[in-house]
Amino acid sequence: MTRALGLAAQALFLSNPNPRVGCVITAPNGQVLGEGFTQQAGGPHAEVMALRDAARQGHDVQGATAWVTLEPCAHQGRTGPCCDALIAAGIGKVVASLEDPNPLVAGQGFARLRAAGVAVEVGQGAAQSRELNLGFFSRMVRGTPWVRLKVAASLDGSTALHNGASQWITSEAARADGHAWRARACAVLTGVGTVLADQPRLDVRAVATPRQPHAVVLDSRLQTPPDAPVFIACRACWIYAAGQFCTETDRAAFAARRQALEARGATVTLLPGSDGRVDLKAVLQDLARHGVNELHVEAGHTLNGALLDAGLVDELLLYLAPTLLGPGRGMAARAPLADLAQGIPLEFESVQPVGPDLRIVARVRGRALF
Repeated sequence: MTRALGLAAQALFLSNPNPRVGCVITAPNGQVLGEGFTQQAGGPHAEVMALRDAARQGHDVQGATAWVTLEPCAHQGRTGPCCDALIAAGIGKVVASLEDPNPLVAGQGFARLRAAGVAVEVGQGAAQSRELNLGFFSRMVRGTPWVRLKVAASLDGSTALHNGASQWITSEAARADGHAWRARACAVLTGVGTVLADQPRLDVRAVATPRQPHAVVLDSRLQTPPDAPVFIACRACWIYAAGQFCTETDRAAFAARRQALEARGATVTLLPGSDGRVDLKAVLQDLARHGVNELHVEAGHTLNGALLDAGLVDELLLYLAPTLLGPGRGMAARAPLADLAQGIPLEFESVQPVGPDLRIVARVRGRALF
């Protein structure tokens, strides 16, 4: 199972929106007959890859054990049910880490295996598999992606000077590490203020990746320029707006801007909130419907604060540079608190150096209990 989990990790940048799954097939004497991990969406899942690997080596898998990090699927999607493939191959036993939270599976794979006479054990590697698939579990159980908020700051918490200068507070090593976290996400989200001020591409350049994360822009009044660098090929660009107007002139101007952005390939969705801005919770729910498991946020302090105040952030990815910048723009513009107990409680998942900087991964306490 340790080997299967290692294989699942190889699907980190690859399998979205499908879960990251690994599979190892062993003979009764422990010999590894075949192994594999889930490929890009529409491609074979881990179990099929392992069966193909065994066949390629000329191994007979009759009566063998399949060690898999998630319940074999039992539904017809872009590929066939993996439980049926295991049954047809003559696998005698399946050891799985977890039940699949997808309602289309949710124990049906195990039931079909047992009905065919295949022995099933569940539990080994459960914590590691769930951690590797936090976004998938979040989408299936909560109906929203796992939201990771990335911030680069000085040691005293400044993300930019008062004049907006922020390139570069952290090192090249930290920026490359941040791109690796982008690569594992299904989508990267920012606000229109960042689009206008920094001209970001929101893509992965500093590390090799087989796919680019989709781009998400929160833009209440559709101020995103049609020639913004965020529009790159081979990925979706979703823009969420409020679409609330004071005059017919405003409505007509908004419609013209929307037409220009949609001509550029963007999908523009109106999700107005009660405050006249975009409804943040509705955005997350819509992204989940688009198959977004992990959402990587790289935004300014205003949007960061809004997401935190709304309780929509699951995890902080924080890079601290060994420098003091004094007063400037902070990590998040949040509403003032009246009591220390109102702070957002966090738990450190990891703290480690990245080049000259420090990377902290901190999770909101109580999250990932699904």
